[in-house]
Amino acid sequence: MSRTSIPMKVYPLASLNPYQGNWTIKVHVTAKGPMRHYNNTRGEGYVISVELSDDDGTQIQATMFNTAARKFFEVFDPGKVYYISNGYLKRANKTYNRVDNDYEMTLNENSQVEEAVNEPVFIPETNFNFVPIDQLGRYLHEKELIDVIGVVQHVSSSMSIRRKVDNEIVPKRDITIVDDTMKSVTVSLWGPLATGIGDKLLDMFDSSPIVAIKSLRVSDFGGITLSTITKTIIDINPNSPESHKLKTWYGSEGSITEFESVGSTFKPGLINDGPSMYSDRVGLDYITNNPYLGEAKPVYYTTRSCMSFIKTDQAMYYRACKTCNKKLIDNVDSGYSCEMCKTTQTDSNLRYVVSAKFSDVNGEAWMSLFADEAETIIGCSAAELDNMRLKDNGSAYQTQLKKATWVPHVFRLMVAPHEYNNDKRQRITVKIVSPVDYAAESKFLLDDISSTQS
Repeated sequence: MSRTSIPMKVYPLASLNPYQGNWTIKVHVTAKGPMRHYNNTRGEGYVISVELSDDDGTQIQATMFNTAARKFFEVFDPGKVYYISNGYLKRANKTYNRVDNDYEMTLNENSQVEEAVNEPVFIPETNFNFVPIDQLGRYLHEKELIDVIGVVQHVSSSMSIRRKVDNEIVPKRDITIVDDTMKSVTVSLWGPLATGIGDKLLDMFDSSPIVAIKSLRVSDFGGITLSTITKTIIDINPNSPESHKLKTWYGSEGSITEFESVGSTFKPGLINDGPSMYSDRVGLDYITNNPYLGEAKPVYYTTRSCMSFIKTDQAMYYRACKTCNKKLIDNVDSGYSCEMCKTTQTDSNLRYVVSAKFSDVNGEAWMSLFADEAETIIGCSAAELDNMRLKDNGSAYQTQLKKATWVPHVFRLMVAPHEYNNDKRQRITVKIVSPVDYAAESKFLLDDISSTQS
């Protein structure tokens, strides 16, 4: 592309707005995402995004679809400088765009992109805002991305996962990191990070490397976990004060410390330890009387209720792979096969998957429970319950399930649609279970009465 095709006047990013006419910007590419395939109600196609920064430090995200994505994917190279013109701006969708700018840019096939070949390559400095591992709970169910730093204590083997949104198979690898708050957390590396950085961490695992990770999503899968996204940056053994401090601490005491998973420390009513069990409180009737709750995206509520009915003849657990927890397949001869890990195993874990009816003073609803949450409600492990079922005609099994009914708990629930046989229905899943703290519960009820009367 000839330089003469681009206007000479260069505008700073901060001056751009959706109502402006022709403009040209000179920017560094600070990050580049992969070519992604999408399939939604508008159709299917391909999309890429790049993050841009000008000499003033202003940032913006630029997105390209289909023809433009294929045209510019090989053109943009992180660190290089480009002149760009003939794009357009719109209000940034903060659900998908975490760049600090009120606007985002779209480039189409008529946009012009030219490398500024005489400009020095820009190596952007990564600025971190670290969150201690024991404080991750406050970011659960928030849109905000977080940064962490920790010592790598475990690196799993790489596995292949079929992504639900587009049915593509992507690599995944889990690492466990710890810090001087004496907590640990699992970080799931996806895509190229699983095979690139993941392989490197596996090779140097014995040296207890330190990783600084920018832009992670916090989720409640198995308690509290972190996941990488396309813009995530991982720096191994960074030359920073936080890294040196962690390395000194781990060498003196951290290496002999017993760490507790941050996901195991939820306490009702304390926001610092996770989502408050006294916020978003609703009765079960509020959820069941609003069948479209969670249709756009999952929503979360807290409720206090009791398990009132459980089908004793349902399949309450499945044989799970000890590595990935996916369902195992019985081999014809002996043992089990895991399609995810591509292994044959002679042993397995039993993991709960339970559907039960719960009731409160307002109504009732069917909920789904898994693993630890079901174990808390039922009062024993899936293996122990299975042993009861096989002995004495299952009398102990029936007794255990009966004992579990009408015991009050405080639940954090996720409400989302679930499609089965082309029928979309509301699905309520128990994400967190806590025993009733009667002192805190009484205070909550008194405050609720006071606010109603005022």
